[in-house]
Amino acid sequence: MPISFNAIPVDLRVPGSYVEFDSAKAVSGLPAAPSKILVIGQRLAAGTVAALTPTRIVSPAQAVVAFGRGSLLADMIAGLKAVNDSTECWAIALDDNGAGVAATKTVTLTGAATATGVLALMIAGTAVPVAVASGASVSTVATAIVAAIAAQPDLPVTASAAAGVVTLTARNKGTAGNDVDVRLNYYQGEATPAGLTVAFAAGTAGAANPDISAVWAAIGDAHYASFILPFGDTATLTSVETELASRAGPLRMIGGIAYVGLAGTQSALAAIGAARNSQYLCPIGAKSSPTPPWRWAAAHGAQIAFYGAIDPARPFQTLPLPGLVAPAEADRFTRVERELLLRDGISTWTVDAGGTVTIERPITTYQLNAQGLDSVAWLDVNTPLTLFYLRHSLRVRFAERWPRHKLASDTATIAAGQAVVRPRDIRAELLALARDWEDAGLVENIDQFAADLQVQRSAGDPNRVDVLVPPDIVNQLRTIAARVEFRL
Repeated sequence: MPISFNAIPVDLRVPGSYVEFDSAKAVSGLPAAPSKILVIGQRLAAGTVAALTPTRIVSPAQAVVAFGRGSLLADMIAGLKAVNDSTECWAIALDDNGAGVAATKTVTLTGAATATGVLALMIAGTAVPVAVASGASVSTVATAIVAAIAAQPDLPVTASAAAGVVTLTARNKGTAGNDVDVRLNYYQGEATPAGLTVAFAAGTAGAANPDISAVWAAIGDAHYASFILPFGDTATLTSVETELASRAGPLRMIGGIAYVGLAGTQSALAAIGAARNSQYLCPIGAKSSPTPPWRWAAAHGAQIAFYGAIDPARPFQTLPLPGLVAPAEADRFTRVERELLLRDGISTWTVDAGGTVTIERPITTYQLNAQGLDSVAWLDVNTPLTLFYLRHSLRVRFAERWPRHKLASDTATIAAGQAVVRPRDIRAELLALARDWEDAGLVENIDQFAADLQVQRSAGDPNRVDVLVPPDIVNQLRTIAARVEFRL
């Protein structure tokens, strides 16, 4: 009986032994999960990489050169790498909007120092200590603050001083600068030098973010599993949701999750989350953390990208988010507030005994089905991550087993060695794949899978097989409810 060769002609005349290799059955088990990260953020003019140029980033130092020291994008990369320096990371820069406005904040000093001390300033979660000598005037202290800020060029602001007032100006234009936190005495034991009074105020509001939609044309169909967003205005989130829905669809099949950080009270965050409805958007509420929201997005997305590639179905609660400074203890979300946030599409966090921010429950903003009714079908981020992986492994299995095969009906008799596949062969392979999924802890109830699995040749296209794949994906242990019936 004839054998199907991939590359050896059937009519060779030159004598010799010709041997080809076929990898169709070389690989068994499940493939690795796609896990590339794309970080999107604003650059500065000093950056060496032009806007809308996807660039692989291996270190924070490289990001500083590429996008400018103190830029939003360089800071996001630093936050990401502090959590996850293993996952392949790419970045794409945006120029400031030409009509953009840079946010400003003021630090107003009054009085005069009557004792030597340290002004424990914190800007964007970074300590900026300023030495103060006894008798120092407010002008002297203001000048010292400007010098201390200049000595930390990775800060997202610049500073100037006049008559005891320090003006902080965001390096990048747009709304992100509004979320730069400025405070005093965050850590226990810190105190303002006697005689000085310090007041903070918002100045000019940052406005007009760059249009993120240009990113989609720049990356084309390159597959990124995670997108880290720099800001969460309505236009940006709408553009992201539309693009990710397209990327996850059956014709592109390059699904990914976008992570964004949002500052604000429980009610403010709930209003943002309630207005969205996407299974591909995962916002985390930073409340009034000293660390800016874009760093929360970077840390949250980086940690989920790392552990999601290992096992997309395993829950992420208790994983630490290094580099984030938690809100002051009295200013953290209560359990009741976190419950409400989780009903409005906002992911939550807690703080452990050592002060480290940890993931509590990462969720998407999906809340309503196509009929406008409440639905938890895509609530947890594990659901799309698991489904993305199942689809990826299914496509890899198909491509490996039948890369250039002919198609015959189930009743056909196929000789050994022939590159012919039947629907029943595909069904058998899918059952084997489902068992691999089960062994990996991704699905359960294989008997149900076998009963509901449908593989049939298309009635309208003789070159097509239609398949209904019905996995019962595993869930995550999130809650244990116990009733204690005690006795006396």
